[in-house]
Amino acid sequence: MPLLEVKNLRTVFDTDVGRVHAVDGVSFSIEKGRTLGMVGESGCGKSVTAASIMRLVPNPPGRIIGGEILWKGRNILDIPSKEMPELRGKEISMIFQDPMTSLNPVFTVRKQMEEVVSRRKGLKGKAADQTIIDMLQTVGIADPSRRVDNYPHELSGGMKQRVMIAMALLAEPDLLIADEPTTALDVTVQAQILHLMKDLQKRLGTAILLITHNMGVVAETCDDVVVMYAGRAIESAPIDELFAANRHPYTRGLLQSIPIPGSNKRDALATIEGVVPSLITPPKGCRFADRCFARQARCTTDDPTLTTIGTGHQVACHFPLEVAR
Repeated sequence: MPLLEVKNLRTVFDTDVGRVHAVDGVSFSIEKGRTLGMVGESGCGKSVTAASIMRLVPNPPGRIIGGEILWKGRNILDIPSKEMPELRGKEISMIFQDPMTSLNPVFTVRKQMEEVVSRRKGLKGKAADQTIIDMLQTVGIADPSRRVDNYPHELSGGMKQRVMIAMALLAEPDLLIADEPTTALDVTVQAQILHLMKDLQKRLGTAILLITHNMGVVAETCDDVVVMYAGRAIESAPIDELFAANRHPYTRGLLQSIPIPGSNKRDALATIEGVVPSLITPPKGCRFADRCFARQARCTTDDPTLTTIGTGHQVACHFPLEVAR
């Protein structure tokens, strides 16, 4: 049984101009001790998927209107609201994309982390203080014994993100959802944070859902990948197969648009022409058809579904590409 299994998840937002189908029939699973990367351009539904798993979609205007989110075989959508705080943090932790709004501005770092240590580990006093300071040092915060008494407004954006990461890791969760966890950090600290997450995974068997747009991070960190486009999962595969044998035109375009070190600077990067379709009135047929270099007549009329084409490899395309040589 997978640790987490998402089946046909559908999350919408009701707005003044219509219903936005932010996540529309997404399915995937994560096994214990593995890292699943979720990639795609901004607005494709990655963060909404994560919020749906945590049941943090603001209602109104958002609602989960269909599907299942099975956590160790139990549907999270059926768990009473009063039980969700026990699940969040202790079994599933999340590192949010925006640290500026994730920390409480009226409490010090110590106060906010003490709550996690007390509730999840039962530590208090000196033992709690030492655990907090050690974790802050682990995530790369200089002089943690002094910084622990700072308020969020006294920290830089990168330091706030590191505090958020430290809080998520303190509980040693079974699943860590990391939504662009290294966006505000420099390259050196990014590597440290990713190494820290992998170390936690090795020691505790923690599963990780890593949401990112950085294919380099995906290549170095993930075991499996789900590619999202316009609210849907359009390709999923083990990491090696996705890079070596990708079959969806959108995935191929993403990989071809990555700069190659040492290449001629005058060579133009490949681009994906066009714009993402409206999620209020999605087009008939494949949502990528208008931007696809390989589209045919069927692509504009029939909606493709995820179809298995290899061991663990699925693609939502009527005419999957040949493997690039």
